Amino acid sequence: MGSTPASFSPDRTASEVAEIALAASAVTPEVSARRVRQRRQMYLTQVVSYSFGASVLLLYAYDGAVAMIVPSLFWIGGLTIIGAFTVLSESGFEDRFTDHYLTVYQITAHMALQLVFLLAVPTIGICFISVLFLIFAFGTLRMTSRQAMTTWGLATAGLVTVFMFTDLPIGLPVATRLERFASMLCFVLVIGQCSFLGLFGSTLRKILYTRSIELQAAYQRIEELAELDELTGSYNRRCIMRLLDEEIALARKAAKPCAIALIDLDWFKRINDAHGHPIGDEVLRTFAITVFANIRPVDRFGRYGGEEFLLLLPETEGDAAARILDRLRMIVADLDWGAFSPSMRVTISAGVAALRDNDNADTFLARADSALYSAKARGRNRIAAS
Repeated sequence: MGSTPASFSPDRTASEVAEIALAASAVTPEVSARRVRQRRQMYLTQVVSYSFGASVLLLYAYDGAVAMIVPSLFWIGGLTIIGAFTVLSESGFEDRFTDHYLTVYQITAHMALQLVFLLAVPTIGICFISVLFLIFAFGTLRMTSRQAMTTWGLATAGLVTVFMFTDLPIGLPVATRLERFASMLCFVLVIGQCSFLGLFGSTLRKILYTRSIELQAAYQRIEELAELDELTGSYNRRCIMRLLDEEIALARKAAKPCAIALIDLDWFKRINDAHGHPIGDEVLRTFAITVFANIRPVDRFGRYGGEEFLLLLPETEGDAAARILDRLRMIVADLDWGAFSPSMRVTISAGVAALRDNDNADTFLARADSALYSAKARGRNRIAAS
């Protein structure tokens, strides 16, 4: 029969789980406009709640249990509170606060109104007391522990005043059929709003679970992007070096072979000088796509720097690695690069190294780099092993 000041739609709450931690200065105009719309919905819900409550009081008044002015005063009192917070909302005042609903102030105002009418009309006091539980229950969905303790203290102070310092006959009239109907309706409305609260809580949990899954996926995507080279989609240097350390450790632990290859695009500077850097970028991207299409799922491919790439080949002997790279070399050489320039021809050179017992990442790479230098010195477009 009273207001539910902290009631709010599930759609709005899920979108604000992250926002509630933001400072008011960080609120964008779009967020501010959405918050205003959400508060309007909440205030409209409160108007409906007070209208139902006033209707129940009107039944009591019609039967003579309370004065006829009580329903009007109750409705006007509720609308006055709602109107005051609506003015603050429309003026943008509430957006200055992290809790832009001013939950504690709303709960305090609505509970105060219930206590005032409890004192003024004690013969139906149980109706107003039942609404106090509903108001507080809705409020706890948004309140912090400190806010909950504050509002609980205020409610306790009010109830102590009513019960311990007055002798008012707080009751619930059921003498006539109409009074019994009004009392029943009072509890039906409160229970109905409690049911909504339970439904809302269930919906909120589902929304929060969905949002958690979305955030996990977004975080995983961010981690992936942080490990990828923006141009080629291959691993960046930091990531491929970390993977190299991991592959070395795994190979040692499992006593299995491991090989790597440093790959260089031949005369790439000439491609950039002759055709421009945008074409050079497309060449790098096309080369990376070609490699991805022709390596195993267990292999790891990353941009080592500039036009140099590092390919990790787990569980691969040196001879097998050299054959894999020679196949890649022929595939790249046979590609039709004419889409970029009719005269363009792209080849690669690579240095292959197999893991030795005394190798660490630096020595492993140094041998692959030495083999790459040898391949270049022998005329490029070839594979050398170390």
